Amino acid sequence: MKENKKHLPVIGVGPVIVVPQVVLSAAGIFISTKEFLSFARISAFRIPFTVLGVVLIILGLCLWVYANFKTKIESHIKENTLATDGVYSIVRNPIYSAFFLACTGILLFPANLILLILPVLFYFYMTVIIKNTEEKWLKAL
Repeated sequence: MKENKKHLPVIGVGPVIVVPQVVLSAAGIFISTKEFLSFARISAFRIPFTVLGVVLIILGLCLWVYANFKTKIESHIKENTLATDGVYSIVRNPIYSAFFLACTGILLFPANLILLILPVLFYFYMTVIIKNTEEKWLKAL
């Protein structure tokens, strides 16, 4: 008889964390292009912010690729084992961190101080969601 083992959801709370980050980042960029937040733009820092933004996006993309394809997180989830190898030995949630880095990088392009509030909100939102869901799932296993 096949044993039906309970395991963590493969997707987890990813969409709950990532979708608001992406939507708010896109909204922030859109609002910024419409000159609603022009009073908070720092033109002198446009080039450094753009360079840093590109670096963060590339880091986020590399982190996402490495976490998804190199570590094979799905197999860890299905086997009920905690991934502690590769990038997971450094970052507990590298996929969420990758989106956080990429969205932060995108928000740097307009060089607008108001938009820099969003990554701080993303971080706290992500922390609360993970603490209230995934950590409880891990304890329940």
